[in-house]
Amino acid sequence: MRYHQSQQPPVDRSAFVGCRFPAEVILLAVRWYLRYGLSYRDVEELLAERGIEVDHVTIYRWVQRFTPMLIDAARPCRHAVGGRWFVDETYVKVAGRWRYVYRVTGELGQVIDVFVSPRRNIAAARRFFRTALVAHGEPDEVITDLAQALETVIEELIPDAFHNTDQYANNRVECDHGRLKARLRPMRGLKTDRTASVVVRGHALIENLRRGHYELGTETPHPHLRIAAAFDELTETI
Repeated sequence: MRYHQSQQPPVDRSAFVGCRFPAEVILLAVRWYLRYGLSYRDVEELLAERGIEVDHVTIYRWVQRFTPMLIDAARPCRHAVGGRWFVDETYVKVAGRWRYVYRVTGELGQVIDVFVSPRRNIAAARRFFRTALVAHGEPDEVITDLAQALETVIEELIPDAFHNTDQYANNRVECDHGRLKARLRPMRGLKTDRTASVVVRGHALIENLRRGHYELGTETPHPHLRIAAAFDELTETI
């Protein structure tokens, strides 16, 4: 498997300056929340069992602050994506209103990119594809359903790619939506678009770590400890 060759960023603990709790505790709470079907209050209770008294609102703030940092820190260690992209939209509820989540996965199960949008239209699809193309380059093949907005944007931005709309061809990403929905189910509702975006992107990071799409946590002999080992490595870089 190819991956981006890059050295780890220099150690800089400034992200945790002023925090009452050590980095290891903060990122443990963030990891638990992103990885498992827990609410913020659940994480609060689990930490309390370890003698760590922290309010669930503080845990929420940790997730919102540090998840984007973890995603950025992990990016240099991410495997290059393949040439076949599976694209689809699902939906989540934010402050009582439906929001659309554009997701693209690779042929080996890597979550390539995600985007939360208040609308499901050409403008949203264009923004989603542009971000993914800047980060990962152009694919050889894009597999979607028959959504007209996706077809229009693919013809506009990547006309050389083969656009596959065969029936059942997109089942891979449609089935993958279920993992995201399962993670969101225990929550008591997402309050803002930014909150939704952070959690959805954080879930993608966790899924990619779990599936081995980063050169992180590779030294552990136990696959079930890969995410924990990866977070230990990332703790030294943010």
